[in-house]
Amino acid sequence: SRLDDLLGQGEALDAVLRQSLCEDRLPSLLLWGPPGCGKTSFAACVAASTQRLFRSLSAAKCGVSELREELSRAANALRLRGVGTILFVDEIHRWSKAQQDALLMDVEKGTVTLVGATTENPSFSVNNAILSRCRLVLFRKVDDDALSAVLDRAIAADAALQGAALSPAARRALVAAADGDARVLLNTLELAAAASRGGAGAGGAGAGGAGDGDGTAWAVHEGAVLAAVQ
Repeated sequence: SRLDDLLGQGEALDAVLRQSLCEDRLPSLLLWGPPGCGKTSFAACVAASTQRLFRSLSAAKCGVSELREELSRAANALRLRGVGTILFVDEIHRWSKAQQDALLMDVEKGTVTLVGATTENPSFSVNNAILSRCRLVLFRKVDDDALSAVLDRAIAADAALQGAALSPAARRALVAAADGDARVLLNTLELAAAASRGGAGAGGAGAGGAGDGDGTAWAVHEGAVLAAVQ
């Protein structure tokens, strides 16, 4: 997982941030952006490149007790082994300000480097004391060119899409339906491809050995995309 693989976020992932990641001296960060724009993928890049421990929590699923366990683990790793911890907290806005307070002391002391991700404005959803100790990184909707590149990469890398060809109309429909969300784009592609392979796409999609996984070319048509988003 490399930053170069994160498409459409060149402005957010500036030279300073890239250098910090390369030198493994990433500061505490708050990643703010809409769903499907690459915040979790950025965290995966951090996990793949750091020599520090990398731990993750979802604020939608975990509470303060799980957080305290992670902070205790991080404190022990630092004290006993001299190894720092990067803690990724997805959907950090799901925690109340009081719950977020449990992070403050360990972020302040450097026990953990916090990477928090949120779809909500941090000025209203994140504790001011935490906000002041983090660099804010603004992620935007993935633009159409980047979404198109995501499609090409998925088709090249996913064995289930081997031999798939997108008609121009299908590509446009997929990008339009995604509305800047790469996760929606890939989910829609998966549904449309399954329909096309089964012969459900408009214009006879799914013919020519579709579903055999033998590399035979087959098409994903606009009709299958439109059916997938209804």
